[in-house]
Amino acid sequence: MTDTYTPPKVWTWDTENGGQFSSTNRPIAGPTHDKALPEGKHPFQLYSLATPNGVKATVMFEELLAAGHSGAEYDAWLIKIGDGDQFGSGFVDINPNSKIPALVDRTGPESLRVFESGSILVHLAEKFGAFLAPAGPQRTETMNWLFWQMGSAPYLGGGFGHFFAYAPEKWQYPIDRFAMETKRQLDVLNRELANREFITGEDYTIADIAIWPWYGQLVLGRLYNAAEFLDVESYEHVMRWAKAIDARPAVQRGRMVNRVFGEPETQLHERHDASDFETRTQDKLDPAE
Repeated sequence: MTDTYTPPKVWTWDTENGGQFSSTNRPIAGPTHDKALPEGKHPFQLYSLATPNGVKATVMFEELLAAGHSGAEYDAWLIKIGDGDQFGSGFVDINPNSKIPALVDRTGPESLRVFESGSILVHLAEKFGAFLAPAGPQRTETMNWLFWQMGSAPYLGGGFGHFFAYAPEKWQYPIDRFAMETKRQLDVLNRELANREFITGEDYTIADIAIWPWYGQLVLGRLYNAAEFLDVESYEHVMRWAKAIDARPAVQRGRMVNRVFGEPETQLHERHDASDFETRTQDKLDPAE
C-alpha cells in the first residue's frame, strides 16, 4: 500500500466509489421505487436470493419439510439485489433494512413479517418445535453458536470477501486483517468440531444451518475463490462437518432455491411447490418479470 487516505472532516457519499455493488450501496434507507411483492398460495412467503444468508432460510424450510412438517410449505420469490429489488416499497415494508432474506408468515390471524436470517431460523424452529431445544443447556448452546455466526459473518463476508473478491483495489492491509480474522474463526470451529459431530454436539440444529452456508461453503471452495488462499484443507474437522451437511438432501435442495448463478442444474430461481425440483421448466428457471 503506497497511498494514505486522510479522512475528511465530514464524510460525503461518493456515488462513483466503484466495486461490484456500488450501484446499490447507499447511505440512506427507505424505498427507491414502488413495487408490490408477489404472493403465492402457501403459509410462508419468502423473498430472497441464494447468498449465504438466503440459503439459511431455504435450507431451514427444506429441512422442516423433510422432517415431516407439512405446514412449512413455502413460496420462495427471487429478489435480484443487483437490480435493487430490495429497495422496492413492498420489500421495504417487510424489511426496513432492505436485506435478504425476508419472510411473511401468514399462519396466524394477521400476517407477520420476519426479517434477519437468524430471526427467521428461530421463528421457524420455535413454530415447529424443530432443530432447537425448547429449554435448557442445549438451547443455550445452540443460541450461543447462532449469535456467534451472526456476529462473525460480517468479518467473513463484508470484510474478507469484500476486500479479497469485490473491492475495486486490492489493498494488502484490509485483506491481511480480515484473512487473519477469518482463519481465527475457522480455528474456533475446528477446535469445537474436533469432538462434536455438529457444532452443538450430537444434534443438528439451527446453529449448523446458520453457520454452514458461510463457513461450510467457504471450505468447500464455493465462496470468493479463496479456498487455497486460506488453506482451508488444514481445518480437517470443519471440512468433515461441511461435507456431511452438504450431503443432506434438504441442504442440496435448499441451496438451489433462488439461485441464479453457477451451473444450470444447481439453480431454481423460484420455488412454489416441492415438484419444482423435478420439473424445472424454463419459467421456473427464468420467471417472468
